[in-house]
Amino acid sequence: MSTVYDCALPERRSAGLAAAASAIRARQLVVLPTDTVYGLGCDAYSSLAVQALLDAKGRGRDMPVPVLVGSWAALDGLVLRVPPQARTLVEAFWPGGLSLVLPNAPSLAWDLGETRGTVMLRMPLHPVALELLREVGPMAVSSANRSGLPPATTVEQAREQFAERVRVYLDGGKAGETASTILDLTGDDPVVLREGAVTAAQIGEVLGRTIKVG
Repeated sequence: MSTVYDCALPERRSAGLAAAASAIRARQLVVLPTDTVYGLGCDAYSSLAVQALLDAKGRGRDMPVPVLVGSWAALDGLVLRVPPQARTLVEAFWPGGLSLVLPNAPSLAWDLGETRGTVMLRMPLHPVALELLREVGPMAVSSANRSGLPPATTVEQAREQFAERVRVYLDGGKAGETASTILDLTGDDPVVLREGAVTAAQIGEVLGRTIKVG
């Protein structure tokens, strides 16, 4: 049976975070607020949990699940190499609405879908999400919506779509309606794959160059 926790109330927030951490460790799904839209998340290192997430969304492995982290330092352990421009962008935009696509560290025992050796990483600017991530470590998190439907911006919208498929719902109030920007840093030149909360112009200003929008 799923439970909704109102994180505006200190006691419910503490209980909800504890319940969410327990659910993640048990390879179950949780819905959490972020600074963009609500996310559907699980243990990034559990292939069973990630598959359950994809099944809940009605999505195939050809659309790999992004990973949320709770600190800048987590980046170093998850990618093959952190290029200088990635560190510059992290310092400028994390926590926040910029997702970075980088080569995956080959030693990691995870299966996020057909990633082609890459991983999409972001540190969200939301206190509830950050507290949970710092408790459980990196999470595989996708927007909280069934494939083809709009991403949930309230916990009620998420629950309408996932019902009992999700063990814990963390209610952080109304979320933003703009998804994160996705920036591919795997090639010689950065490419914006999806423009969202952070504009290509803002990225270009930080890097001192024109950024291609693919």
